[in-house]
Amino acid sequence: MRFTTLIAAIIVVGLGYWAYHQTIQTQMADREVNRLQRQIVQERERLGILRAEWAYLNRPDRLRELARFNFDRLELLPLTSNQFGNVAEIPFPSPIDDAEAFILENASTPEWDGEVEPL
Repeated sequence: MRFTTLIAAIIVVGLGYWAYHQTIQTQMADREVNRLQRQIVQERERLGILRAEWAYLNRPDRLRELARFNFDRLELLPLTSNQFGNVAEIPFPSPIDDAEAFILENASTPEWDGEVEPL
């Protein structure tokens, strides 16, 4: 009888220790989640500030004034219509070449005969 009482007491102490350990780990994880959430809020605020600065620095009137001010120093050329090309001048790959490339890439694989092998 005393042996079972001793075993039961050891089990109760072990389970108490395990429960306490789990509580501590849960509290640590909760603190980490809170820290990460605060960090996410700070980073979102920082991102909002950076977006506002980006919008401020990329105002068309400001960029136009900077280009006009630094026109000679940057050796910029005035924009003319002959600097643009036609869409017809772009070398698009033909669909036939794509199909041939697909066939050549998959030529080493055997043909599928329509049957499925059981697992």
